[in-house]
Amino acid sequence: MLLAVFSDIHGNRQAFEACLKVARARAAERFILLGDFVGYGADPEWVVDTAMDLVAHGAVAVRGNHDEAVNTTTESMNNEAQIAIEWTRGRLDAAQRRFLAELPMLVEDSDRLFVHSEASSPKRWHYVRSTTDAAKSLIATPAHVTFCGHIHRPALYSMSVTAKMTSFVPKTDVSVQLLRGRQWLVVLGSVGQPRDGDPAASFVLFDTVSCQVTYCRVPYDIASAANKIRENGLPPWLADRLSQGR
Repeated sequence: MLLAVFSDIHGNRQAFEACLKVARARAAERFILLGDFVGYGADPEWVVDTAMDLVAHGAVAVRGNHDEAVNTTTESMNNEAQIAIEWTRGRLDAAQRRFLAELPMLVEDSDRLFVHSEASSPKRWHYVRSTTDAAKSLIATPAHVTFCGHIHRPALYSMSVTAKMTSFVPKTDVSVQLLRGRQWLVVLGSVGQPRDGDPAASFVLFDTVSCQVTYCRVPYDIASAANKIRENGLPPWLADRLSQGR
């Protein structure tokens, strides 16, 4: 089965629509959504409704820290993120907020694990910035492959049976074989707000039969997404950063 895995959509309708179109064109059979549906972007209602529909048709979805922040005041965020979350609260209806609140922190599926941040302590929202961070996540689960997001920058880590770590930044559209003798941590980039210097939206395809992962980048209408952020009175930097990929 070919999985399409998305993370950190952040209310960016244009980016998510573009990624879904490409994933379907490449014959993705199931969708995996790793959280942060809202925050930053100006279309949280559309994104959450789309996620709800995908889940109703068999998609897997987990909760991100921005999704958590919609329903609680205890999440600590920077000023611009907090402004966006408060604005988002006023846009979502009760059903949309309940959907976000009821999302699981992680999902185990066969020999795969799906989580927003990392597996060792999902609710603490740790970033995977290094092989040390990746090792903590991999040690916490027997899963052969863990998929996570949160940091908005693509990376691929692996750990051998002797706990030797490897890491690299995968190339776009180059499939990588996830060997059975190692555990793997597939860190997605962001659909709605990439931060690796490339403004194109990012998602991953994973073939469960061949055990190959492919990182995909998708150009989208950044100007429209940015203009809608500005039109809704959200912090201008949230619009400006889209074209910069940071």
